[in-house]
Amino acid sequence: MVSPAFDRTHRRGLVGLLAACVVGTLGVAAPALAATPGSGTVSGTSTTTSWTAGPFAAPNVTGATGAVTCQPQLCDDFALHVATPTGYGDTHQLTVKVGWANAAADFDVYLLDGTGAVVASSASSADPEVIVVPPTSGDYTVRVVPYAPLGESVTGTATLTDLPANPAPSTATPPTFSQYGAPQSFARAHDAGEPSIGSSHRTGSTFYQALYDTYKATWDDSVTPSKVTWSDVSATPAKGCATGGSTSLDPIGFTDPTTGRVFESQLAGKTSLMCYSDDEGASWSPSQGGGLNSGVDHQTVGGGRHSPNGIGALPTSSYANAVYYCSQDIADANCASSHDGGVTFGPAVPMYSLLDCGGLHGHVKVAPNDGTVYVPNKSCGGNQAVAVSEDGGTTWSVRKDPASTAGDSDPSVGIGAKGTVYMGYQAADGTPRVAVSRDKGKTWTDDQNVGAALGIHNTVFPAVVAGDDDRASFAFIGTTTPGNYQDAATFKGEWHLYVSTTYDGGKSWVTVDTTPTDPVQRGSICTGGTTCGNDRNLLDFMDATVDRTGRVEVGYADGCTGACAQGGGAQNFDAYATVARQQSGNTLYAAFDAQPNLTPTALSMAKTGGLYAATATVANTGNAPASGVATRLLVDGVNVATSAPLALPAGSSSVVKFPGVRLGKGTHTVVVVADPDGHVKESNEADNRRQIQVTR
Repeated sequence: MVSPAFDRTHRRGLVGLLAACVVGTLGVAAPALAATPGSGTVSGTSTTTSWTAGPFAAPNVTGATGAVTCQPQLCDDFALHVATPTGYGDTHQLTVKVGWANAAADFDVYLLDGTGAVVASSASSADPEVIVVPPTSGDYTVRVVPYAPLGESVTGTATLTDLPANPAPSTATPPTFSQYGAPQSFARAHDAGEPSIGSSHRTGSTFYQALYDTYKATWDDSVTPSKVTWSDVSATPAKGCATGGSTSLDPIGFTDPTTGRVFESQLAGKTSLMCYSDDEGASWSPSQGGGLNSGVDHQTVGGGRHSPNGIGALPTSSYANAVYYCSQDIADANCASSHDGGVTFGPAVPMYSLLDCGGLHGHVKVAPNDGTVYVPNKSCGGNQAVAVSEDGGTTWSVRKDPASTAGDSDPSVGIGAKGTVYMGYQAADGTPRVAVSRDKGKTWTDDQNVGAALGIHNTVFPAVVAGDDDRASFAFIGTTTPGNYQDAATFKGEWHLYVSTTYDGGKSWVTVDTTPTDPVQRGSICTGGTTCGNDRNLLDFMDATVDRTGRVEVGYADGCTGACAQGGGAQNFDAYATVARQQSGNTLYAAFDAQPNLTPTALSMAKTGGLYAATATVANTGNAPASGVATRLLVDGVNVATSAPLALPAGSSSVVKFPGVRLGKGTHTVVVVADPDGHVKESNEADNRRQIQVTR
């Protein structure tokens, strides 16, 4: 079997194929021209230096193994001196950019310190390649390695820039999460390097794809933390999926939340071996697997409501939603749509070419309000971007976030109920950033670092989900250790699973470490595909979903188990199928928020002198605190007094005393009303009154 890591190396191989064709045309490789000038300095008073080099005719073959050896005439070194005062790095950063004219070419950039150690690298398919690091004084080498030069020259710049301003983090109460590992008896429980996860909103079941296997989790939320029951519901020949459980170049799972249909796709070149289930894995049916002219790599499957625009907008079967199969090919990436629930697919349509974006892309997502389709990409002209179709996959547009920088991990998008798009990504400096679009990716706002408050320096595997239009969560694996996180020899960071959540439409985010005592990985995480060698337990992505009550669920591979996790032992390079599931706090659906409930539990009236004074006990029987709680006293329907507002934590009560009133002879109706003007949103608005009869 070919490893699921095939996708990353295959992308480089495709570019290499183009390079080989060009080199064959040019003949013998010509010597590369040295950098002009050969050195430069940046400082607090002179913040930019630039250079050019080339043309480069032949690739440096050491780049195929992730090495940075500068073979004679096949790479370029630029000597960079950085001179900054103490504290300069608190508000500034060093940005190195290397670009070229022909977007089909591919160069890699490495920043070496004075000892020759790699400080940072940018070895994707981005143009320009960008490195962002702290502006520490010293002597450096900027090494440009031609991976697929196509006869191109390069232009480099090193600039000291201001750190991007970041808004204050959210003051919302952070949600909490519990971790659930698949049973050890499951065949692929420790072979889940590229997991997918989905939730059926019809039944509440969760489905986790671990290579060939599909695992079902059902939840008992009557206790905290929730209890889980696992079952192996994998697609097999015995269950009707003739191609199940045998071979794969890449695994992908998708669960349609509204219909409950579960898909499992195993890459097989220019299609996939795909099956689907409508009974939660009890039986499976075969699918065409993808459309004609689909790509050979890095497939993604998703779906949602049909777009009212475009060809074939209406379903051709009783299945309610459209299904999309998107993948990478040699010179482009394309997407095929299905209007019969994924049974068959139309021809694949190009989303972009390698002149627009790098080949690899993130997971396809469909807007729940209007069927707009989004496929995110980490490198489109040096920016993160989304390929967008507003007509059911008939035509596509690439829409960039101009404030972003290209990274090494696929970005991810989540789409809110009314179409707000949240894009989470790994920036060039390794930090986790997220941006928001309210016009289908045409413009972006609120681009910010959601890991700054926790000191997160490096990030991999973004996964974003949304619920209500103003609520979304961004999951990622991160570490507070700075430096080159792909350096297996020297990087010693400890990685954890983080989830950042917004409740105000992306203006602010609250970030929580969901595995504070149980690291997901120790040491490096390589995102360079099969060039990583043994440093390759976690592959290219993870996934996240939202259940029917708005709880966030993250499907990830735990790479550090046993003694590695509990005893601080050496990294054991596991890939254990694990779900992080939200346990407390507001979810992504406001309708399920914990709410207070205000009710008067006691009321009495006593005579003191010639006056009658009322005393009431007001309780908060709900699951959330309440503030500004006033209580009003009425006698025979007349408003007599209103108490000063007070705060009531969940489960607490308070005694409220009212000033005495005069009562005439006879029987009087005395009423107290908690929150009489309806300022507090409650789980039960019908139990706010208490009434007694008083006779004088």
